Amino acid sequence: GDRPIVPAMKLRDLLLLTLTATMAVVGCSPKEETSTEGNEAAPTTEAPSKPEIVATSTMVADMVRTIAGDDFAITALMAPGIDPHSYELPAQAYSALRHADAIIYNGLHLEGKLTETFEKLGGKALALTDHLPADQLIPAEEIDEEYGDPHVWGDAALWAQAVPAVVGKLSALLPEQTKAFEERGAAYQAELIELDKWAKQRVAEIPEGHRTLITSHDAFNYFGNAYGIEVIAPQGISTEDEPSGAAILATIDLIKERGVKAVFPESSVDTAIIERISTDAGVKKGETLFSDSCGPAEEPTGTYIGMMRHNVNAIVDALK
Repeated sequence: GDRPIVPAMKLRDLLLLTLTATMAVVGCSPKEETSTEGNEAAPTTEAPSKPEIVATSTMVADMVRTIAGDDFAITALMAPGIDPHSYELPAQAYSALRHADAIIYNGLHLEGKLTETFEKLGGKALALTDHLPADQLIPAEEIDEEYGDPHVWGDAALWAQAVPAVVGKLSALLPEQTKAFEERGAAYQAELIELDKWAKQRVAEIPEGHRTLITSHDAFNYFGNAYGIEVIAPQGISTEDEPSGAAILATIDLIKERGVKAVFPESSVDTAIIERISTDAGVKKGETLFSDSCGPAEEPTGTYIGMMRHNVNAIVDALK
């Protein structure tokens, strides 16, 4: 079951003691806090604090930061390279969730065990996939899973359609900044549409018979649908799924039949399966793809757009 959430009456005291440690754990810079050493009346020179947003995956956090600018304090729960499917919230970070003015997450159970916690927080929590066109989502029955496919960011044009939901959430919290959020949101959407056009042009460089993408887990269905690539993954939608020996052997047979030129490891997934397929099929490994997480913050892949450009270039260069 869920770990106990900190009672509201104890929240402020706990935050003063643990916020710095919490933020270090969850991968963001700590906000300056002035401890009052238990004296609630002690004066403080701290500037009025900014509203706080907690974002889950690195892709969600990047979108929120881009639109929020400097108007909010943003906490990214998941550091680069973290697998959101199996992520477990550190116990002390529950206080950050309770204290936040809003929580913005992907939805469709990308965040696995955390989903139930977010749903209990009601209107404070925003699932981006709830605001995407239902007819553009890959349904559960199509992938033989309990929930639909959550990897919506693989299609840049679809991901762009999540921007208005973020703009709306931020505007509700800081109405006086609505115009700024709308402008940043529109600029970001335009960048994502350009990214989508560029990706289609690049993938067109792969000869039609060679457009087969083989990765560990099934994170690239939206990507494949958007850019005309067939995706084969023995592990299923969640990294929690264990691939069967039959699925691995079938993948190896398919590589040999089609003359697939490369298979691709993923940054947030154990590479053992793809290593075995590469060895047994006698096929090279392409560059590591970023599937469920952006790259390190200081790298070009540290943003969603940078991550997508890297993935497209890696796939096209290896398969064409």
